[in-house]
Amino acid sequence: MRIEEGWLEGVRRVVSPNQDARPQGEVSAVVLHSISLPPGEFGGEHIERLFTNTLDAAAHPFFPSIVQLRVSAHLLIRRDGECVQFVPFDRRAWHAGRSCWIDEGRIRRALNDFTVGIELEGDEIQAYREAQYRSLAAVTKALKLNYPDMNYARITSHARVAPLRKNDPGPAFDWAYFRQCLKALG
Repeated sequence: MRIEEGWLEGVRRVVSPNQDARPQGEVSAVVLHSISLPPGEFGGEHIERLFTNTLDAAAHPFFPSIVQLRVSAHLLIRRDGECVQFVPFDRRAWHAGRSCWIDEGRIRRALNDFTVGIELEGDEIQAYREAQYRSLAAVTKALKLNYPDMNYARITSHARVAPLRKNDPGPAFDWAYFRQCLKALG
């Protein structure tokens, strides 16, 4: 995979209005998330609609509680490994919310300012798919090659940066297997 002007080449783009300029222009870490809409269901257009502010509140009883949210991620990796990009990596996506992280000994807040947000279609219970790990590893390698401050130690989870609010991608995400996928790519 290659990145050109903040976009992954060859992946589908669905541009989200929920983005803005990065204050320092820094791209140096990744925050992994999980998402399923409706909760526990996979496939369909609901995630894309949430990230583009076009979610139909009447489409599911859960949706009225989230339809007002203005959120996005840089990338969604679907269950079959398909990547959908919403925000160029050089811009700030609105994914981490109130967050805090110890980064090489210093406390950092407002992680959206310098992180790439990657959503894995899934939940904290059901195992993620092989295709998702492979796509995630390829994307991560492309980010590392394109952004000099990025390294594999700077990949974290939403649960680690917002532990009292979030628990994704959860225990269903196999960190050891993900690291093996990264190693296989070199």
